[in-house]
Amino acid sequence: MRSERMTKGMERAPHRALFKAMGYTDEELSRPIIGIANSWNELIPGHIHLKEIARAVKEGVRMAGGTPMEFSTIGVCDGIAMGHEGMKYSLPSRELIADSIELMAMAYAFDGLVLIPNCDKIIPGMMMAMARLDIPAIIVSGGPMLAGTHRGRKVDLISVFEAVGQVARGAMEKGELLELEGCACPGPGSCAGMFTANSMNCLSEALGIALPGNGTIPAVDARRIRLAKLSGIRIVEMVREDLRPSKILTREAFENAIAVDMAFGGSTNTVLHLPAIAREAGIELPLELFNRISDRTPHICNLRPGGPYHLEDLDRAGGVQAIMAILREGNLIHPEALTVSGKTVGEVLKGVGRRGWEVIRPKDRRHKPTGGEGVVYGNLAA
Repeated sequence: MRSERMTKGMERAPHRALFKAMGYTDEELSRPIIGIANSWNELIPGHIHLKEIARAVKEGVRMAGGTPMEFSTIGVCDGIAMGHEGMKYSLPSRELIADSIELMAMAYAFDGLVLIPNCDKIIPGMMMAMARLDIPAIIVSGGPMLAGTHRGRKVDLISVFEAVGQVARGAMEKGELLELEGCACPGPGSCAGMFTANSMNCLSEALGIALPGNGTIPAVDARRIRLAKLSGIRIVEMVREDLRPSKILTREAFENAIAVDMAFGGSTNTVLHLPAIAREAGIELPLELFNRISDRTPHICNLRPGGPYHLEDLDRAGGVQAIMAILREGNLIHPEALTVSGKTVGEVLKGVGRRGWEVIRPKDRRHKPTGGEGVVYGNLAA
C-alpha cells in the first residue's frame, strides 16, 4: 500500500512513534489509510454541517477495515464574498484548495481520499486535486439547502437579491425584505437552486466520481448521512481494487457531464470548471465541444434561477440519475463510462425511474430542443 512509505519497516519507527503520539495503534496503521479532506468551516452555510458528514464517512471507512485521517481545507462562499473586494479571491481559492490537498496527500502518502466539499470553488478545487493525484478517491458533498417559505411561496437566496431591487424601486417595503432575509435560507446546505455549487455537485454524479444521490439529497435528510457512510465503505474497496480517477475521468465521462449540464441548464461557471478539471486529467475540453453537445441535448429540467423548481424537487423526481436515464434512452451519453461504484453508467442506470413528468420532462415535452447553456463568440463575448 502507498501508506507503507510511512508505516512499514524498522526505518519507519520514528514515523510510527509520531502516529502513536496521536493515539493510533499498530492495527490501525496496518490498514489502508484514508485521507478525509473536510472543508468544514463556520463561514459557509453549505459547510456548517460538514463535521457530521465527515463523522459518517469515517464510520464507513472503519466499517470497511480502513483508518480515516481527517484534515481541513479553506473555503469561500461566493454569496458572502460578492459585491466587495472579496470576490477577487474566490476563484484563486480553487487553486489553493487543489494544491493543499495535493500537498497533504503527498506528504502523508494516503492510500485513498474522500473529498467533502459543498459550495462554489471548493468542489472543482477538490475535483482538480483528485484528477491530479490519481489515487483512489471519491466525493461526498454536504447536499443542497431546502427552499424557504415566505407568505405562502417558496423562496431562496435569489429571492432576496430580487427583493433588494424591489425595495430600491419602491415595490416592496424594507420590513418585508427583512422578513424575507430571515426565512429565505432556512438551514444548512448549498443554496437551493441550480447555482454553481449544486451544478457541480450534480455533475459529480455525471462524471462518475460520486455515488448516486450526491447531487440532490438534501443536507438535512438522513439519506445524506447514509450516503456518507457508504462513500466511506466504498473508498476502502476502491483502494483494494486500485480504482483510480484516471479510469473514471475519461473523455467520455466529461462528455456525459456536459450533456447532463445542458439537460438541466446548470451554472455557466461549469464551463469554467470542467475544462480545468479535465486538464488535470490530461484531457482538453475546447469550448466548441460545449456547443456541439448543447446542440444535440434537450433542455428537460428547469430549476431556479431559470425555472420554478429547487433541488429538493429534482431529488423527489428521481435526481441526476433520472436525467441521465432519459439521455441514455436518446443515446446522448456514454453508458460504458466507469463510475466509483465499480459499475458502468449503463449498469448504474438499470432500473432507474422517474417520479412524475413536471420537474424532469420527457424529450417530447422538453423546455427547449437544445441545451440550457451556450458559448458565444465575437463582440457578444466581450
